[in-house]
Amino acid sequence: MITSAAFMVFMLVGVPIGLCLCLAGLVYIAASGNPVLFQSYPLQLFGGVDSYGLIAIPLFILIGEIMNGGGITRRIVDMAMAFVGSLKGGLAYVNILANMFISSILGSATAQVAIMAQIMVPEMEKKGYDKTFAAGLTAYGGMLGPIIPPSVMFVVYSVLAQVSVSDMLIAGIVPGVILTVMFCLVIALMGYVYNYPRADYQTPRQRVMTILRTSPTLLIPIVIVGTILSGLANATESAAVGAVAAALVGKYWTREFEFSQLPQMMLRSAIYSAIVLFLVAAAAVFSWVLIFGKVPQETAAWIQTAAKDPVSFMLICNVILLVIGTVIDGIPGLIMTVPILLPVATEVYHIDPRHFGVVVVINLVLGLLSPPVGLCFFVAAAVTGAKPGKMFMVTLPFFVISCVLLVLLSLYPSLSLILIK
Repeated sequence: MITSAAFMVFMLVGVPIGLCLCLAGLVYIAASGNPVLFQSYPLQLFGGVDSYGLIAIPLFILIGEIMNGGGITRRIVDMAMAFVGSLKGGLAYVNILANMFISSILGSATAQVAIMAQIMVPEMEKKGYDKTFAAGLTAYGGMLGPIIPPSVMFVVYSVLAQVSVSDMLIAGIVPGVILTVMFCLVIALMGYVYNYPRADYQTPRQRVMTILRTSPTLLIPIVIVGTILSGLANATESAAVGAVAAALVGKYWTREFEFSQLPQMMLRSAIYSAIVLFLVAAAAVFSWVLIFGKVPQETAAWIQTAAKDPVSFMLICNVILLVIGTVIDGIPGLIMTVPILLPVATEVYHIDPRHFGVVVVINLVLGLLSPPVGLCFFVAAAVTGAKPGKMFMVTLPFFVISCVLLVLLSLYPSLSLILIK
């Protein structure tokens, strides 16, 4: 109780979440009257980042930096336009499909929204779309980032849950594709109701030429996902190969990437990676404190009174995680919830930890698109000038269909495990 109160006080006064976790652990040790635990504290902190799988995080972030510097993002949008641009509501489809392709490279919802909002929203506004809808749709497209590999959140979860990073990345592929298809169905329905405009017509020859011109950009996700699925490389190795592929495509195909840009890109990647890795280290300490205080056991006893089977447990977790995700960012949300809920899921209800991880990540990412915080909406608002509250209202059907996916995943675990050998 003292630890929880200390954590809440630190968070309410504006202390960064990583420091909140570390300080709450110190408060618990001081209150326990067992000073010997102070000797284990630095070991737990270091042990949290002593994992080979975490090397994938800076590499995935570097891939995104190289992709942006190499002009690959614009070409992916052009490719999506060649496939679906002439349909009613074509630019809305392009928005979602381009996000799906780019999410297989960036892996970060907020970064993806910031990039795509600059590209897609002005274009959609010029063609007659409402700016609020365009910005909100881009925010939902960014939701695909942490689901379709590579995903920083999946890497962090795999370390917290002690499961294979490669398995977690593969587990997100089918749910990510299903969510993309669901979003396209919503666009088709809304396009019929609101009579969305068509994009500029392209002849078959123009489409083929555009696809041929932009297809080398797909080399990056093919290398990353293909090497993992084929077993040629693990997640960390595939990230390294993907970074090389991104640099080669940017340098010799798009000709917009210069190796002189690399030091700055690596510096930005290092800064963001340091933030993420400090959170992971703090999570290790916090998890250690929770286990020492028997919090997972007490939580299991409480949940078992309400959930009689794995499905009811998953549905309860969906509600809990979605509420948490509305006020806390994705990675801190993982850090707070996984050490408590995962032992209950695996030991009491015998739920596969990889399946549970997919549900946890989707819930927390959906929280980024839900009031009262809705971080992705605020990122889109900062870029476009649209109002976050209105974005949520005009894109409510996408929120509903995302909840439908979570229910389907809760009922059918095979949707996330089908590709795992």
